[in-house]
Amino acid sequence: MNVLVIGGAGYIGSHVVYELADAGHKVTILDNFSTGLHENVDPRACLVEGDMQDHALVRSLLKKGDSCDKHQPFDAVFHFAALKAAGESMTHPEVFTEANLIATMHLLNLMSENDIRRFVFSSSAAVYGNPEYLPIDEAHPQKPINYYGYTKLAIEHTLEWYSKLKGLRFAALRYFNAAGYDVKGRVRGKEQNPANLLPIVMEVAAGNRDMMQVFGDDYPTRDGTCIRDYIHVSDLASAHLKAMDYLVNEDKDLVINLATGEGYTVLEVIREAEKVSGLSITRETTERRPGDPADLVATSTLALDTIGWKAQYSDIHTLVSSMWEVYK
Repeated sequence: MNVLVIGGAGYIGSHVVYELADAGHKVTILDNFSTGLHENVDPRACLVEGDMQDHALVRSLLKKGDSCDKHQPFDAVFHFAALKAAGESMTHPEVFTEANLIATMHLLNLMSENDIRRFVFSSSAAVYGNPEYLPIDEAHPQKPINYYGYTKLAIEHTLEWYSKLKGLRFAALRYFNAAGYDVKGRVRGKEQNPANLLPIVMEVAAGNRDMMQVFGDDYPTRDGTCIRDYIHVSDLASAHLKAMDYLVNEDKDLVINLATGEGYTVLEVIREAEKVSGLSITRETTERRPGDPADLVATSTLALDTIGWKAQYSDIHTLVSSMWEVYK
């Protein structure tokens, strides 16, 4: 298949591109490199450097198809180009409206114009908000607690309507915390200005950051620190390919969680990093952050039932050791 991956030089997108190329698909990347890295671009892919908010560029690209050789029409589009900083979404919602909502709506309209009917969307478990029960499944109430989560949910709702009205087939994949690096060692570029736990732990271990903070150690968990569901990025990549195959073979829409249903505490992650690196992680315990639930895990039973996906690399040792191979 001929596939367009928007955000294909970013952390998750680059891993998906490698998986697509490994499976024999022809891939074109559209990326503005605001967070993506040239060093993470699969050399087998065709690269178009530009912004998905440049609607003239996207229109031309979708009309012509890939620009590498024969201008073949695209069979599917993957979308990883959204902004994701939840805190920033609450202070600058207008930026997230433009980048996440408006740009995606234009993309869907241009796909419809060019009769491109398959769309794989990087959604988020942020659509659920605070957990009302655990583990979170796809039937959990969807009550986002930040504007970022709302933008993901609004896009999902639009996809449902475009499925009914335009014949679009879509997969919306919801996940929490992507971590790890390519188990084959091909993606080496590190995330810029990370805000998530694991890359921050890695930066402290590698000496790029003096210390880190643990936000609260008095939660009702096994060691007092928060529990989160971490998914290895190679597992995410395989799920995205399986989702595309599902759209092709079943001709049905798909909304699923990608998770382990277990999770690790902050201290468990830190101790595993110390074990793998052989170094001490300097840290201080501070007050809880407002809005941080004690336990946040999801279930992927539906993913197993529909696309035959189950996490293979999301154990704590593989998560940490694959990251340390890059950060060390």
